[in-house]
Amino acid sequence: MLYIVATPIGNLKDITFRAVEVLKSVDLIACEDTRHTKILLDYYGIDKPTTSFYQHNRFTKAEYLIKVLEEGKDVALVSDAGTPGILDPGYNLINLAIEKNIPLTVIPGPVAFVNALVLSGKPAHAFIFEGFLPAKAVSRKNKLRELEKLSRTVIFYESSHRIIKTLQDIEEAFGDKKVVICRELTKKFEEVKRGSAKELLGYFSSHKARGEFVVII
Repeated sequence: MLYIVATPIGNLKDITFRAVEVLKSVDLIACEDTRHTKILLDYYGIDKPTTSFYQHNRFTKAEYLIKVLEEGKDVALVSDAGTPGILDPGYNLINLAIEKNIPLTVIPGPVAFVNALVLSGKPAHAFIFEGFLPAKAVSRKNKLRELEKLSRTVIFYESSHRIIKTLQDIEEAFGDKKVVICRELTKKFEEVKRGSAKELLGYFSSHKARGEFVVII
């Protein structure tokens, strides 16, 4: 069985009893970063073999993991934070397992954009998750203009070094529509800021942007 195990997005206590039980029972844990996952495993006293499975080895390592599964062993797939398969190389392994008819299941848990959507207070009956916007300014502005035409809540991730430029582009595309920014969700310095893009630009221009951001419009 391939277990797709959701892990905390910040607070190590945000993991299910079932997830801990699975991680203790499998034969191998495939990690986006073994050093990062070791912190979680040590916290819960889990001593299991781990192997790296990340963006640059996702094709060759996926074949190895499929071989392990075909030998009848159980493998847990985890990412650095949240649910594997969302904006990480887990997508490749999941699809290969489906292609090879290998049983798989999800052990549910945290997803950053869902937490942010609930915290935002924005309508959650119809929304679109865009992952990360394009890094190049022209492509990012074009994407935001497309999203502005949608009559639904828009959610995406952004990095600390690009949040200012993105807010400038949001102001250009969305005008004074209300924006919510969630930063460092579940962590010690969790912060939720609400306002127009212009207002948020003023705040983050005077407060150094740190951590991971989820933007909701």
